[in-house]
Amino acid sequence: MGHTQNELIHAYPSKLGLDSTFIYQKVDSIMLLGIKEQAFPGAQLLVAKNDTVVFHQAYGFHTYDSLQPVALNDLYDLASVTKVLGPLPALMKLVDEGKLDLDKPFSTYWKPWRNRKDKKDLTLREILSHQAGLIPYIVFLQKVIKNGKLKSRFVRTTPHKRFEKQVYDNLYINRRFERKMHRIINRSKVSNEKKYLYSGLSFLIFPTLIEQLTQTDYQTYLNNNFYKPLGCHTLGYLPSLKQWVNPIVPTENDTLFRKTVVNGWVHDENASLMGGVSGNAGLFGTADDLAKMMLFYQNFGAANGRQLISKETFREFTAVQYPKNKNRRGLGFDKPLLNNSELPFEEAYPSPLASPTSFGHSGFTGTLVWADPENKLVFIFLSNRVYPSRDHRNLYDLNIRTALMDVFYRA
Repeated sequence: MGHTQNELIHAYPSKLGLDSTFIYQKVDSIMLLGIKEQAFPGAQLLVAKNDTVVFHQAYGFHTYDSLQPVALNDLYDLASVTKVLGPLPALMKLVDEGKLDLDKPFSTYWKPWRNRKDKKDLTLREILSHQAGLIPYIVFLQKVIKNGKLKSRFVRTTPHKRFEKQVYDNLYINRRFERKMHRIINRSKVSNEKKYLYSGLSFLIFPTLIEQLTQTDYQTYLNNNFYKPLGCHTLGYLPSLKQWVNPIVPTENDTLFRKTVVNGWVHDENASLMGGVSGNAGLFGTADDLAKMMLFYQNFGAANGRQLISKETFREFTAVQYPKNKNRRGLGFDKPLLNNSELPFEEAYPSPLASPTSFGHSGFTGTLVWADPENKLVFIFLSNRVYPSRDHRNLYDLNIRTALMDVFYRA
């Protein structure tokens, strides 16, 4: 790769031997169906083949009132895609440097777990592959709302000496609340049954762990080690406090907490209560930024001729960890279903043609990133399917993401 990876190269699909007409017709019809069936008000798809962007199109509007068309440089709330683009690269680098060991008890690094009988022996390998028995989710919002009202000792409408973390327009959280969240996670139950159960809990504490191990602010560490070197100019937390000019796509009309359509601030309540900076959610980015990250991943940790994460570490993180346990996950990364190639189209994930070496992650707001090193394909799908509410599940029911991926495998 002679060129610097900071600028993406674009080419027509036909230049890379793909059937252009087939691609445009199919993708257009899938996207228009999605909009018609209210799977999402708008969406965009970016696909790269061999490090070259061969497709990037936007469809529909930010909302169903059709006022603002989706643009290619819009910022999206990435939801759980944050897990693989935020804490994960940092954890990989720390494993590389020998500052973290996947098979030592996690309590070696996270001290509060040392005296918790059910947690002291859990390893980072078990935690990252969702095999540790941690509960999936804790609704921390219950701790700040009583009878429909926000508790003023945790949330205020104006900044104050202990309330400097902004979580929304005119909402500020007590800085002690994050410690309270950590304590609740530290005390949470662990199941004796070690089987695959997706849990976002540990991702709420990873930013603090990363700060402790690197002696650097979490956001600064990500910017200096990954986002800046890769040229991801608008990938980051708290976009509303940054000087970015890109329009931000709204997510859900929140009737409980923020009492308005959430826009420009993280949708996930737990990340919001962390002040918008968390490992489970909170990142915003453009399709281009995500493509740069996923191409870096597709090249096993290499960018601009430099190995930012060693190939060995990268291969380990993207491999299935517990195949005998009916667990398809890598370390932090999602993977295709174990018997994926044998499944009918409707049951396959993310597509029956995705290779077993492929990996990625999806997000609750209607986002998906996926890289397939074997076929040299990168997929970035961005939508706000939770607009105006999370009951909109047609994105899943109509198998839209699988259908879109399929088009490019078949082209």
